[in-house]
Amino acid sequence: MTGGCGFVGSHAVLALLDAGHEVVVLDDLSTGHREALPPGVEFHQVDLMDRDATAGVVARGAWDGVLHFAALSLVGESMVEPLRYFRRNYMTALNLIEACVARGVGRLVFSSTAALFGGPERSEPIPETALIQPGSPYGESKHMIERVLHWADAVHGLRSACLRYFNAAGADPGGRAGEDHRPETHLIPLTIDAALGRRPALKLFGTDYPTRDGSCIRDYIHVTDLADAHLRALDQIHDRSVVYNIGNGEGYSNLEVISAVERVSGRKVPWEAAGRRQGDPAKLVADSATLRRETGWTPRFAELDRIVETALLWREAHPDGYGR
Repeated sequence: MTGGCGFVGSHAVLALLDAGHEVVVLDDLSTGHREALPPGVEFHQVDLMDRDATAGVVARGAWDGVLHFAALSLVGESMVEPLRYFRRNYMTALNLIEACVARGVGRLVFSSTAALFGGPERSEPIPETALIQPGSPYGESKHMIERVLHWADAVHGLRSACLRYFNAAGADPGGRAGEDHRPETHLIPLTIDAALGRRPALKLFGTDYPTRDGSCIRDYIHVTDLADAHLRALDQIHDRSVVYNIGNGEGYSNLEVISAVERVSGRKVPWEAAGRRQGDPAKLVADSATLRRETGWTPRFAELDRIVETALLWREAHPDGYGR
C-alpha cells in the first residue's frame, strides 16, 4: 500500500489487518504519520518519484494486490500550483504502475476522486457514467491516472479498481486511528477544533451557492466504510477492471455540518462567512448503486452525527494528533 500513513490509507491498513491480510506500506511521510501504523506493519519510507526505489520495493514480493493512496490532494492548492500536482500525482502513479506491470502484479486499487465531476451540467446523485469534467488540476491529475490504468489493463492485463470517493470523514470507531492533516483543511475536524476553542472562528467558503441554505453540499462517507469498500473492490478485480463511485448518497451542507458538531459536542461553533473557493462545485453527492449491487457494500456509519461523533472522540483523545 502506498500512502498507508495518511488518513484514508491508515484506516485501510486497519481494515486489511482485521481481515487477516499482511500489509507492506510505502510512504514518504510528507503528509502521513509513521505513528498511524500499528506495530508490526512492514514500512518503507519511499518517495514514489524515485522510480528505482519504487520498483525495488515492488520487486521484493509476490503481491496479491496493490492499493495506491499516495497523492497531493488539496483542490485549492492545485489551483495555485497546477504543474506541481500534475507532476507528482501523475509521475508517482506512473512509476508505481510500471513497477506493477514489470513484476506481474495482477490487481491495483486506485484512490480516485469525485473531483472528476466538476462541470456545471451533471445529474444528482452522480453515477459513474456522468461526464468527466474536472474543475481543478487535482481532479484532472486523477483522471489522467485512470486513463493510464485503462491502458495498463488493455495492454498488460493489470486489473484495477478506480474508486471515486467523495468526502472521507470520521475516525476509527475503536480509536486506533484518526485525521491529522498539517495544516488541516477538511471541514469536520476544522469545525470540531473551532467548537473546542483550538482555532479561531471557522471560515465558511461561500454562502451564496444555489443550495438549500447557500452553502456547499457534500457527501460525507465514514473513513471506516471507505476502507471496507477498498477491500470489497479488491475482490472484484480478479478478471476485470471496475470503476465505482463511493458515498452515502446523502448530501449535507456546510451549515448542516456546523449544526451537527454543535449537537454532538454541546458547544457553539464560531464561524464567519468568506468568499467562494475557486474550484469548488456547489454540490457533490454520489450514486453508489453499482458498488452496492456488485459487492454488497453498505455504509455502517451513514449518519452525519455518528461520523462527527467518531471524529470528535479522536480529536479529544489526541489533541496533538499523532504528535501525542
